[in-house]
Amino acid sequence: MKTEVFTATVVGIGEDAQMLMDDGMMILFNETAPKDLYDISFVHNAEGLNEDLEAGDELIIDGEVFSLTFVGGKANETLRDLGHATFQFNGETNSDLPGTVCIEAKPLPAIQVGSTIVFRKK
Repeated sequence: MKTEVFTATVVGIGEDAQMLMDDGMMILFNETAPKDLYDISFVHNAEGLNEDLEAGDELIIDGEVFSLTFVGGKANETLRDLGHATFQFNGETNSDLPGTVCIEAKPLPAIQVGSTIVFRKK
């Protein structure tokens, strides 16, 4: 059985978050997000990350499963401490930005308040 290490419910959506999503990028932040970051973020209520993420783990958005292809060197720390991560749905196996998590490229579901976001180990 696969272990869930992060479970969140979307509680707010910044006015520019969907525009970034249309370009294959999603910014996640917990409820402490400053105003300028709230505007571009999907805001959630999760407590933090229970175990570090790595390539091959899964992101599940409203039941739709995506495979992680790369986890930047700072991504686990910021997700654990701030509930923050930047996701790029590009299937890349590397990124110059240490806080980025790359995820397989496939169509994204519509995210709304009440949507669930889960990470689980492979």
